[in-house]
Formats: sequence, structure tokens, C-alpha cells
Amino acid sequence: MKTEEVAPEISVAVPVLNEETNVPALYEALVEVFGRLGTSWELIFVDDGSTDGTWSRITALNGRDKRVRGIRFSRNFGHQYAFFAGITKSSGRAVITMDGDLQHPPDRIPDLIREWKNGSKIVHTVRIDARETPFFRRMLSVVFYRLYAYLSGAPIEVGMADFRLIDRQVVDELKRFREAGIFLRGLVHWVGYPSAKITVQYADRHSGKPQYTYLKLSKLMWSGITSFSIVPLRIGVFVGLITSALAFAELVYALIAKLVFKTPWGWTSAVSLISFLFGILFVLIGLLGEYIGRVLIEVQDRPRYIVREEAGLAQP
Repeated sequence: MKTEEVAPEISVAVPVLNEETNVPALYEALVEVFGRLGTSWELIFVDDGSTDGTWSRITALNGRDKRVRGIRFSRNFGHQYAFFAGITKSSGRAVITMDGDLQHPPDRIPDLIREWKNGSKIVHTVRIDARETPFFRRMLSVVFYRLYAYLSGAPIEVGMADFRLIDRQVVDELKRFREAGIFLRGLVHWVGYPSAKITVQYADRHSGKPQYTYLKLSKLMWSGITSFSIVPLRIGVFVGLITSALAFAELVYALIAKLVFKTPWGWTSAVSLISFLFGILFVLIGLLGEYIGRVLIEVQDRPRYIVREEAGLAQP
């Protein structure tokens, strides 16, 4: 008779992209941390389309330790989807999400678990940036979090990222979401539940180059804003009303100048006004196109990601 596998207390979901040197280092660090805690655990790596030996390292670890499991995407689908895949396949009573480069310090995991056992369903971390973090990147992060909080109404504090613990009850709620362009940082706040936060000093990367470029970061920011707020559309309506009023005022002025003062039509003012209004119009059309594009993606209902193969996990 087959013995039913006992679910671990903690699952750790880690997306990786070309992190072949960081995978074994993170594993060893987690072995040490959970060894001290005496807690049952599993580690789920999600290979988000790596082109180096990352998947080979994951399968090798799975051969040595069955607590290590792996999901390999058919191509790069994105950081947030990789996190979601790891969460979906987890079986622990709580799930810890963290990056694979050891910037999220494993030695703070006991603090996350302690807050969870004290009753918090979600435990956030608030980042203190590493010394190597560029000034522009820090400022971009501050601007995004404040803008996001203002537009969406979700109270995401500056520095909150993807190093967190979520209870199984929260995981089950997150798995119900079917939307594309998923933004986990927003969803975790949106679902509610009692939460806590701890301050964490982020470390330098263990090795390799950062995979999160400014372009990817900008896409994540825009996805987060458009996923949770229609305020940009409302701002567009407001801007449209203002520019319409300005255009009407310019028209009245031009008519009065022509009829009363017999002045010629002003070429400069006409060209300036037309250029200004067309500029606003193109911005608003682009904004509408973004939201319509998101609706199209949702209607197509394509899979969020495609799993090429798995290691240590039951095939779907």
C-alpha cells in the first residue's frame, strides 16, 4: 500500500533565471536554517527559461534531496508567473517566497515563521537596500510604491517586495485568481487577512548579474498600476475636460479678435494649440489602448505559463 506523503510545514518558492551558481548556495543556506529550526520544509525552484545549467543543478539537488523540487518553464514567462507557479505547486502550511540570488537573507526566515505562529496570515518584509543598489533604482522604487498606493488604494509600503510568508489559507485564495498580468505584491495586500512586517537588510547578490533590468522593472510597475486601478482612465477624463475647456476658450478668443479687433488669425497660437491638443489626444488613446489590450488578453484566456518538465512533482 502506498503511504500518503505528509505535507511539510513550510514551502519555499524560488524563481530562478540563469542562477546555476546560486541554486546550490541557496539550498545549503536553507538546509542550515531549517536544520536549526527543526521544521519540515520543501524547496520549489521555478526555472523561468534559463539558458545556462540552472535546471541541471535543480535536478541534481532533487536526486540528492527529495525535499528539493523543480518546475521548468518552456521559455521565460516572467518573475511574477514563476512565483505564482511555485505557490500553486506548494503543499506547506505556509509558503515563503524569495529570490534565488540570496539577496533575500535566509537567516531571517525564523523571524517570518515566528510572526506567522503569532497569528499573522501574511508576513511582509520591508527592504533596506544593499550597498550596491544604484541610487536611480532606489528612487524609481520609491516613486512607484507611492504612485501605486495613491492610484490603487492598496497600502503597500516603500520597500515591500517579494520576500514574504503567506499562510495556506491566503495561498488558496490567491490560486482562485485567473487574471493575466498578475501582480502578486498587489494581490497579497488586496486579499486582506491579518498581517505583520519585519525590516530586512538585503544582502549583495551571491554571484552573477541581476536579471531584473530597468525595462522589466518598468513593465512590472505599469502592470501593477493597470491591474489594480482605473484611476489613470479617470485622470484621462479629467485632463480631457480641461483641454476641451482650453480649446473652447481659445476659439472664443480667436472669434472675438477676428470680429471685434479685425486681427488676422494667429498662426502661432493655432499651431501651438493644435499640437498641444493632439499630444494630449495621443496620450489618452494610448492609455485606452493599454486597457483594451488587457481586456483582449483576458478574453483570449491563454495559459499564464507552460511547464516543460518537473522534478519531484506529480505531473498534471
